[in-house]
Amino acid sequence: MEEIYKILKELRPEFDFTESEDFVEDGFLDSFDIISLVSAIEEKYNVKIDGLDVVPENFCSADAIVALIRKSGGAI
Repeated sequence: MEEIYKILKELRPEFDFTESEDFVEDGFLDSFDIISLVSAIEEKYNVKIDGLDVVPENFCSADAIVALIRKSGGAI
């Protein structure tokens, strides 16, 4: 989970993601950020995220991102 927060902090250093209940709803991540996040996750965890899984619900929290990585075959 710590690695997820590290990736998010590198992507948007102006936000404290640990304080957010919903990254997308709170305006921490927009569609461009999500695409950048997908690339970072695929590289870091050596997974391929299906395009159908690139929806806001899968990026609204660290737990949701971890679940997506696991669904995509990544170990975290």
